[in-house]
Amino acid sequence: MGLKVAPTKANLIKAKNSLEFSKKGFDLLDKKRTVLIREMMQLIDKAKEIQKKITNIFEDAYEALQLVNMTMGINSVEEIALSIMKEEEHDILLNSIMGVEIPNVKYSKNGINTQYGFFRSNPVLDIAVSKFKEVKHLVYELAEVETSVFKLAMEIKKTQKRANALEKIQIPKYGEQIKFIEETLEEKEREDFFRLKKVKQISKS
Repeated sequence: MGLKVAPTKANLIKAKNSLEFSKKGFDLLDKKRTVLIREMMQLIDKAKEIQKKITNIFEDAYEALQLVNMTMGINSVEEIALSIMKEEEHDILLNSIMGVEIPNVKYSKNGINTQYGFFRSNPVLDIAVSKFKEVKHLVYELAEVETSVFKLAMEIKKTQKRANALEKIQIPKYGEQIKFIEETLEEKEREDFFRLKKVKQISKS
């Protein structure tokens, strides 16, 4: 029960300080957990919105691609697709939320780079390319948000574990120690009082 402590005034003060420290620690962890959960729920909502956008834009992009395939031929479209730059430079920065480092993907939303030349294409191809680029940028955002959700969820779990340890173990332990020491000291004071009273009575007789 954590009562294996000498019932002294020094240990009583120490136990009271530890109890106060543990309660403050629990309050801070509880506030941190609340903030992290709120941030995570907002990001989950954002992820759902991005996923919905990706689905809708993908439909438009494939519809445009099908039209391009019919008007230009699949082989021509494949050749043009190979000439389009596949990757764009991007940086991953880190932001901190309550001590949790979450990613922030920085990239440039450039316009359509027509490496394939206008004479080989038509406006529908430009639409398809633009839509697929938009999907790629949304995938960057979705990866950023989902990674952030994962990191926040892990930190919430860790914070919950630490808060439970304080609430269920440390705080009750120090509470029991204080009660034990106070009761023992009170009993000792009563015994000392009666002993002193008895000594005085003997000395008077």
